[in-house]
Amino acid sequence: MTERRAILGGSTFEEQIGYARAVVDGDRVHVSGTTGFDYATMTISDDVREQAEQCLRNIGDALAEAGCGFGDVVRVRYILPDREDFEPCWPLLRRTFGAVRPAATMLMCGLADPRMKIEIEVDARRPGA
Repeated sequence: MTERRAILGGSTFEEQIGYARAVVDGDRVHVSGTTGFDYATMTISDDVREQAEQCLRNIGDALAEAGCGFGDVVRVRYILPDREDFEPCWPLLRRTFGAVRPAATMLMCGLADPRMKIEIEVDARRPGA
């Protein structure tokens, strides 16, 4: 039987909406759209680069709990309300994914909270699973 388990990240949104930060399904890991909230304090920076860094910390924590890391990411989606905010994040995204080269998409659309400037979603494959 294929392992399926939910990973919770500590966001109050997970309980309010009814989702998990990530789902492990066999060798696949699906990380939900993750914003720049620091879930320990439920605060979010006004700066898109700082939000992107926090998104990646939150995603990294979920991937680690799933038994993998950024090197195992096969797909990434960037969701931003303002396309002008994407380019300032490129250096950070290149540091994180440049050697991995996952398939990637950038979408422009509104997010659930007007303070959110970026949301990042990834899919990964767990090595040896």
